[in-house]
Amino acid sequence: MMKLSAAMTIAAFSAALLVAGCSTPKPAETTPTNNYSTPPASNIVPGSAEDLRVNVGDTVHFAFNEYNIEDNDKTTLQRQATWLQKYPSIRIIVEGDCDERGTREYNLALGARRANAVKEFLVSLGVSAARVETISYGKEHPICTASTEDCWAQNRRGVTTIAAGANS
Repeated sequence: MMKLSAAMTIAAFSAALLVAGCSTPKPAETTPTNNYSTPPASNIVPGSAEDLRVNVGDTVHFAFNEYNIEDNDKTTLQRQATWLQKYPSIRIIVEGDCDERGTREYNLALGARRANAVKEFLVSLGVSAARVETISYGKEHPICTASTEDCWAQNRRGVTTIAAGANS
C-alpha cells in the first residue's frame, strides 16, 4: 500500500507540474511598427543611429570610378527616406568614400560626387536638402585594407550618419 501511495503522489506531483507549465501565459506577440520592411532588432532605440544602421541600412556601394546610384541601392535609400520622414528632427551627413586606387585629390572629388549623389536621391524622395550635409573622405577611411577587388568594393561607398536629433 505504501508503494502505491508513493507512486500516486509522484504521479500527482508530475501532473501538477505539467499543468502548471502549460498554464504559463505566453508573452504577447509583437508586430513591427516600422515602415522599412525589416523588423527592428531587439533593444534598439527607435530613431537612434543604431536603428538607422541595423534596421534601415546606412550604406550604399558604387562601381569602380562611378558615382551613380545603382538599382539595388535605391531600396536602401528609399528606406532611409521613409525613416527620415518618420523622424523629422534628425539631420544627417552623407560620407563619400573611395578605394585606395587613384590620387588623394581625385578620390576626394569622387567621394564628394558620391555623397552628393546620395543626397540628391534622398532629396528626390522628399527629404529636405537642409537636413542633409555631405563630406568626402576620399580614400582616407577604408573599412577594408587588403588590396583586392572584394576589399576595394567595400570601400567604394556612401554612408549615412546622424549629425543631430537622434534618439538615444
